[in-house]
Amino acid sequence: MSKARPAPEPPQPLAPLVDAHTHLDACGAHDAATTAAILDRAAAVGVGRVVTVADDLDAAKFAVEAAHWDERVFAAVAIHPTRANSLDDAMRADIETLAADPRCVAVGETGLDLYWPGKLDGCAEPAEQEDAFRWHIDLAKRLGKPLMIHNREADADLLRVLHAEGAPETVIFHCFSSDADVARKCVDAGYVLSFSGTVSFKNAKALREAAPLVPADLVLVETDAPFLTPHPFRGAPNESYCLPYTVRALAEVRGESAEELAHATTANAERVYRLS
Repeated sequence: MSKARPAPEPPQPLAPLVDAHTHLDACGAHDAATTAAILDRAAAVGVGRVVTVADDLDAAKFAVEAAHWDERVFAAVAIHPTRANSLDDAMRADIETLAADPRCVAVGETGLDLYWPGKLDGCAEPAEQEDAFRWHIDLAKRLGKPLMIHNREADADLLRVLHAEGAPETVIFHCFSSDADVARKCVDAGYVLSFSGTVSFKNAKALREAAPLVPADLVLVETDAPFLTPHPFRGAPNESYCLPYTVRALAEVRGESAEELAHATTANAERVYRLS
């Protein structure tokens, strides 16, 4: 993402849509007014609700607060795998309290990231990430809430841990970016796959081959804003209002109409997150 690139023009409206994974705080929201402004821009093109996701404790507190500021916002809270080495007993207690809030609809994003260790200063080591992942799995099961997965270059280990621990009733692979083989394994396990702007990238060949394999009732759509802005705006700042670009790209890859996909993914989000 480059702030030098202008924000994308608003797409043609497409409704109804739910942004299944965004980061409102990273998009510039810091109070009720700035949160509402982002949601108003999204609503103008058909994106009526969003799930704002935490990757550290401050973001978790913000997510739950934002969900109470605006009825169009729901929260997901966890500690990102790259920060798993910060998850001490006090933080676990705080995350558990926040995750239990009625406006929190998922435990996430959690999982494994084997790309950053050795590249990012202070990044949690794989063993630390796995310990934290197991704790988040248990938390999701105890609270009866979906588990939202972050997976980067960790397909085999993620599936191994989920199998060993016993997955929660609902598992969501946020920003699914793996190949057809992993998609089939996830579908066989009943996991939900959420697609972001990466599905619009012409060089994402393996992902674009995997996307049509996912049954309509296991698909979500997301922005992961402010990151992963869809083609042709790659590198520009992303926001929830950009979601229709991704949905149209995904619909083309899957060989279905954007309108059908919009309705299906909204119904899925309502079911998976138990949105009111």
